[in-house]
Amino acid sequence: MPDQPPVYTPGFTPGSICKAPPAGGSYGTPVADGAGFKYDEATLHELADEWIDLAKEYRADLVDAEFIAKVEPPGQEFASGDNALVTRRSGQALVDALNQRITYCNNMAAKYVAALGKYASADEQAKTVINQQPKGIA
Repeated sequence: MPDQPPVYTPGFTPGSICKAPPAGGSYGTPVADGAGFKYDEATLHELADEWIDLAKEYRADLVDAEFIAKVEPPGQEFASGDNALVTRRSGQALVDALNQRITYCNNMAAKYVAALGKYASADEQAKTVINQQPKGIA
């Protein structure tokens, strides 16, 4: 068992030749004063993008799942009809599950976008405070 806790590295799969590890970023640095994590702005952007991309992948899968949910029997005999019915039910369950996953991914992306808004608000507030300070050496 490793001595260090696992660290989330967005966009990187160890052993993958497709993606290189991202440069920099604080991925899940524990917050000293309580529960939760803090992320830098670049990490928030990357996490939001990853959730959006995952939702897009689920939407692409949804197109194929809808074909399964609308399958027609290959013949007019009893066995084909029953098989098509079972396949349609399975396809509909897949459609429902993918829709739930898409909603979840979109909600997660929205949370990171909201956190980015807090960054912008905090930066703007800090700029206002600095601009109210007297100029020059007193």
